[in-house]
Amino acid sequence: MEKFKYEGKTLEEALNVALYEMNVNENEIIYTEKEEKKGLLKGKKIVIECVKLSDVGTLAKEVLQEVLENMGVKKAKIEVKTKDSVITLNVHSENNAIIIGKKGHILNAIQTYIKQAINTETSNFVKIIVDVENYKEKQIYFLQRDAKKVAKEVLRSKERVELDPMTSYERKVVHDALSTFKNISSNSEGEEPNRRIVIEYIKD
Repeated sequence: MEKFKYEGKTLEEALNVALYEMNVNENEIIYTEKEEKKGLLKGKKIVIECVKLSDVGTLAKEVLQEVLENMGVKKAKIEVKTKDSVITLNVHSENNAIIIGKKGHILNAIQTYIKQAINTETSNFVKIIVDVENYKEKQIYFLQRDAKKVAKEVLRSKERVELDPMTSYERKVVHDALSTFKNISSNSEGEEPNRRIVIEYIKD
């Protein structure tokens, strides 16, 4: 993965140079910045190190391919998509159940590993999603649907309901889904790995 360095008196100046030289938009790169002294009595300069998000996606795909091969998953096809600075790796294989694991635990562990490997390589935080034939997308749909169904029941009964334990990502999906509900509050309670969402009725 090729890295590019640019400098300027300000971050904006250095970034403008980078975008022009690399012929990209700002959402197509990630960068780290640091301040350096130009020399005695010459002030300071901003230096940024940039990498193309498409190159990061290629590297993430290579790392994921290696992980899958070590798991015994051979003929996996990995589709890479980049949108709004998010890299999504969607896996297609004959061993989907093995990759996903019970309740998606293995898939989540793979995603965590890929993110850590890429963040170490780029010295930056990159949002990466690893999915298997849109499994997570479908799970999000069902989470949202079920959460809204429970919220409507709480509105009717005025009684609080505790949902099953969820991961932090799943809880965020539920909180977002219920954020537009009037007279409904959703709060996370408990300790990991048994942290769960409680849905309650609230008066105006």
